[in-house]
Amino acid sequence: MSMEEIEITEYTEPTKTGFVGAIKKGFRGYVVWNARSTRSEYWWWTLFAFIVALVAAIIDTAVFSANMSTGGFGPVGVITSLALFLPGLSLWVRRLHDTDRSGWWVWILLIPIIGAIITFVFVLLPSKMGPTRWNNRIQE
Repeated sequence: MSMEEIEITEYTEPTKTGFVGAIKKGFRGYVVWNARSTRSEYWWWTLFAFIVALVAAIIDTAVFSANMSTGGFGPVGVITSLALFLPGLSLWVRRLHDTDRSGWWVWILLIPIIGAIITFVFVLLPSKMGPTRWNNRIQE
């Protein structure tokens, strides 16, 4: 489908999103793929996911004696990873949409090292001002 065939609605500037707002939007839009997310939403969610994973690792080590140094996951870490996978992936796709890129760019991660570098650069880029093919935003 070419850009001319896509209906573009009016663009509205995103509001600043804080830590709690980003978490709410992340869980509220956990399967919303056709939208946009700002840099602040993405990075607040990343911080939240890191903190949750760290707490899960501490619980697994303390309660289940999981050996984190050898890459072993305990049950809390596995459940946490499964719970945060879809919201994180959809947020990542929406972040790519905000830079006017297709969400299919996530597949570039299959290229070792280079894919991670390119993806990291994409999520650092500022939002594309004005309309894109993905104008919707997750509301708080």
